[in-house]
Amino acid sequence: MISSTSNAQIKEIEKLQRKPKIRKETKTFVVEGKKMVEEARERIVKVYISERYYEEGGLTTELATMHEYEVVTDKVFKEISDTMTPQGILAIVKMPEYTLEELLLNTKPNFILLEDLRDPGNLGTIMRTAEGAGVTGVILSKDCVDLFNPKVVRATMGSIFRIPFVYVDDFEETLSFLQKRGVILYATHLKGVNDYDRENYADACGIIIGNEANGITQETANRADCLVKIPMEGKVESLNAAIASGLMMYEVYRQRRVK
Repeated sequence: MISSTSNAQIKEIEKLQRKPKIRKETKTFVVEGKKMVEEARERIVKVYISERYYEEGGLTTELATMHEYEVVTDKVFKEISDTMTPQGILAIVKMPEYTLEELLLNTKPNFILLEDLRDPGNLGTIMRTAEGAGVTGVILSKDCVDLFNPKVVRATMGSIFRIPFVYVDDFEETLSFLQKRGVILYATHLKGVNDYDRENYADACGIIIGNEANGITQETANRADCLVKIPMEGKVESLNAAIASGLMMYEVYRQRRVK
């Protein structure tokens, strides 16, 4: 049993929880809670459980036989957990990896493209919604929040293991590349000509969502094939990025589902 926060394994977990650079270098990250650990299954490197969780029989026979695990004291577990009320189980897991070419294998893909999104909760919610709406993949600019940030991981509720995603170094170049491959790009914008539900998303398409504070850049707006607007009542000027994404993704899903 590990009883000290000075233990090398514990220090490694703390680094993975706090530092994107370490996650990127090791291509691993941390998931917490029974559901997320079970979702990770084949990607698990090692499982860590609290003393209390172990004594209460929380570690299932399947997990115990399939993966190496370590028991740590409740005090130490609380130190390595990123939640206020930890369930008592977490795991180091391997990152999923995809390429843009893999995402384009779909004959009529529909993408959600995120430019400089910064809020962990928004990104996690978008990933979860993208899975529900049947999105082909999520494409993120390099300045988006780290997908493997603990808060993002929790908010995905497991979708991080099922919805393909790609970070791209040059967002504008990627938009151009997609257009050359026949993907029509729509961007939510206050200067949109038509309401979002008046467009036809039957063909290969990508929905661009911008930064929470500033929206999409002018360069991206200029690159988009079509600017659309989300109608709003009252004095509201814009919607939360996750909400706007959800409306757009489900409109694409609705149109494709009914045809």
